[in-house]
Amino acid sequence: MNFVKELEWRGMIHDIMPGTEELFKKEIVTAYVGIDPTADSLHIGHLVGVMMLKHLQLCGHRPVVVLGGATGMIGDPSGKSQERNLLDEPTLRHNQEAIKKQISKFLDFDTDAKNKAIIVNNYDWMSKFSFLDFIRDVGKHLTVNYMMAKDSVKKRIAGDDKSGMSFTEFSYQLVQGYDFLHLYKEYGCKLQMGGSDQWGNITTGTELIRRKEQGEAFALTCPLITKADGGKFGKTETGNVWLDPERTSPYAFYQFWLNVSDEDAVKYIKIFTILSEDVVNDIIEKHSQAPHLRLLQKALAEEITVMVHSREDYETGVKASEILFGNATGEALKTLDEKVLLSVFDGVPVFNISKKIIENGIPVLDLLVESTTIFPSKGELRRTIKGNGLGINKEKYLDENGIINADYLIKNKYILVQKGKKNYFLIVCN
Repeated sequence: MNFVKELEWRGMIHDIMPGTEELFKKEIVTAYVGIDPTADSLHIGHLVGVMMLKHLQLCGHRPVVVLGGATGMIGDPSGKSQERNLLDEPTLRHNQEAIKKQISKFLDFDTDAKNKAIIVNNYDWMSKFSFLDFIRDVGKHLTVNYMMAKDSVKKRIAGDDKSGMSFTEFSYQLVQGYDFLHLYKEYGCKLQMGGSDQWGNITTGTELIRRKEQGEAFALTCPLITKADGGKFGKTETGNVWLDPERTSPYAFYQFWLNVSDEDAVKYIKIFTILSEDVVNDIIEKHSQAPHLRLLQKALAEEITVMVHSREDYETGVKASEILFGNATGEALKTLDEKVLLSVFDGVPVFNISKKIIENGIPVLDLLVESTTIFPSKGELRRTIKGNGLGINKEKYLDENGIINADYLIKNKYILVQKGKKNYFLIVCN
């Protein structure tokens, strides 16, 4: 496959240096994307760069992941209004191992083929430099005028923030530029890719290679991913959508993609899956004929959830969604793993009560009005029951004189109460 053409139809090219496409026609190209290991998990904002590398490897070329141990200690000024927290080496090493494990689901690091993926940490070469060596061997090749002309620098210096930019951050583009130079010499790496806000840093690297090695290197950036409604991509009410299942449950991850708008789904299915152009166009066409079926969102959520987590996690997500939004029975609810159950109902009001209350048996009116405050009064609860509006463990509850006992406990601990169609409450019995 033609890598540049592949990215083009997927809408993944923002800027590309002249000569880049010709390079791919001549040789197996080694290209890299940098990731700052500022946490021990990637979030979905990182996935664009990772997917660029995945498409690169699928097209027969060699991907390199550069974890920015050194640059993570400095902080990239691009698109930032203030300096980031600097990390110590043990934290960076821990983050590196966790991130490599996640990226291994996308890239093949174990193949015997020539395009085997490589992962490196720029701390390993940058930490060997003395300050004097760096300013002599690297700094002298680029003028301050050249560095000041970069948008990321100009915006910070000309911005409203009076604190300006520290020398540490100003030097960031030199450090990233040297990464490219090091990879060029060590691995024959001729292309750096990243988000469009990285264009200035990337071209600093190509300029450094040209001046220091009289070599030719290239740059390619993708658009920054946005949402149709103007909101920030990858952010929810609870924060970032992470790849780590402990930070964002596989169910919540699946739901994020399932709930994107039609307009965003058309864009995301091209960027975040490896489905072919014909398959994607076919799904888009079928979706347009019956948008209510949400075929685009379902295909997107399936592909990305299986890739990041597993087929089993995806199927559990589908099953949990059917239980929550469909006509599933209490028996189906009981089949959910406890972790999945809690992630499905994450954010619903929780009431903690003593397990003995349930084991001894308690009138439903007392449980839902006095032991908990799910209903403000017994009168309202009676009216809700008569109007078919009360559900317990996904089953209609019709007996206002009924007793709730241990038979109702899910996983020997939980009772799910539904008030009307959409209001859920979780009673936790300890």
